Amino acid sequence: METLLIFHEVDDVDHWLASPKRDEFFEAQGMGAPRAFTDPEGSNRVGLVVETPSMDTFQEALKSDDAAAAMKHDGVRPETIVTLTAG
Repeated sequence: METLLIFHEVDDVDHWLASPKRDEFFEAQGMGAPRAFTDPEGSNRVGLVVETPSMDTFQEALKSDDAAAAMKHDGVRPETIVTLTAG
């Protein structure tokens, strides 16, 4: 498993936090449920820690229609996604 740290912006942090779509999407792709983080300064920046079988699995999943639908539902701004890998 590979650990990813993912940052991005959302339209509404409270909506994003409350949405079940994020967990549903990642788990359906064979990844663990992500840990969600918010900016203590109150910006629309959020973060996730995700366990994935591989970076390829994650990148392919992000290209899917399911990813686009989940991001749209959650108000994710796809152009702001930054992904870091552990180690």
